[in-house]
Amino acid sequence: MSATLIKDVKETFIKKFKTDPLLIFSPGRINIIGEHTDYNDGYVFPAAVNKGIAAAIHKSNTGKCTAIALDLDSTIEFELDKLKPSKEGNWENYVLGVVAEIQNRNKVIGDFNAVFKGNIPGGAGMSSSAALENSVVFGLNELFDLGLTKHEMILISQKAEHNYVGVNCGIMDQYASMFGIKDNALHLDCRTVESKPYKIDFKDHQLMLINTNVKHSLSDSAYNDRRSACESISKLLGIKALRDATEADLETIIDKVTPANYQKGLYVIQENSRTLKAAKAIEDGDLTTLGSLIYQSHEGLSNQFKVSCDELDFLVEQAKKNKNVLGARMMGGGFGGCTINLISKTEAKAFSETVAKAYKNKFNTDCSVYFIELSEGTHIVNNQL
Repeated sequence: MSATLIKDVKETFIKKFKTDPLLIFSPGRINIIGEHTDYNDGYVFPAAVNKGIAAAIHKSNTGKCTAIALDLDSTIEFELDKLKPSKEGNWENYVLGVVAEIQNRNKVIGDFNAVFKGNIPGGAGMSSSAALENSVVFGLNELFDLGLTKHEMILISQKAEHNYVGVNCGIMDQYASMFGIKDNALHLDCRTVESKPYKIDFKDHQLMLINTNVKHSLSDSAYNDRRSACESISKLLGIKALRDATEADLETIIDKVTPANYQKGLYVIQENSRTLKAAKAIEDGDLTTLGSLIYQSHEGLSNQFKVSCDELDFLVEQAKKNKNVLGARMMGGGFGGCTINLISKTEAKAFSETVAKAYKNKFNTDCSVYFIELSEGTHIVNNQL
């Protein structure tokens, strides 16, 4: 958590609204393994990280609500009984959506003011949207004594994204951001929405993210296409979701699906199995096996599920050439964003410099490198800052 972020939102809030706010920090997330398995009722392995959104929030007595996104230098004002999605479709819909979904549950909230600021890199696939939604619902729950559980809060955040933002997301991002535990990853079952925390000791290794700084326009349509392919295979198999299928089951319908869709189904079944093996590897402190599973995940995402891109594949190939990297893969929806790398601590700096140079030579654009720590989920920050 960044003390500077908290300080900035607090000072801005006091200057603007002349009162001490409630302070919330809501983290972004990474996902170690288990990509595109969440909407197949499968397993994922996310963790909250030490980058996120800081929010200062308090009641308002002006008859309206004001929300300020500090890093965007953008302000909105709205009335609680006149909520509708903003045409701009920007950050404000995450805020308005959460407020609307709280009211849909017949919870009464009053007017409030809020200031937000984040340090999650844009387009990195680290779920700044879930962090923002969670900070709003968590803050309002506290401020107006709504009595919502954390489970209810993440469903409100998810619904806000479906109904106000128009993204039919799974539950992983909101869950990881809300329930994160320091130094732990959460092995989350997306069907039961229950997780088991795994304390992770990376020993003399660490996680490093490399952002391609590209986002190919294909991403939204391809996401929906992958989702419907998975659903149609489940239907053919007569099951609720691909989580219930085995490779042998899939073979029984090989002549009823296109070869491309067969590979997509196969990828999901195998990726689900990889997350279970990853949990075991972490339990055994076996980082070599974990790294190998991470590499296999990327192979599947690139060659079977086909959601990678040249830039992501290039970064993973660079990682494979370096014996100090145990595993690397694309992380997130695909077609851009970050790779996640499990790398030796002593070699991380040298590798990041070599990769940055190679990437610039190949694509004539810069990649960005981030080091992250696994951290606590959405929480109230002590006001004594």
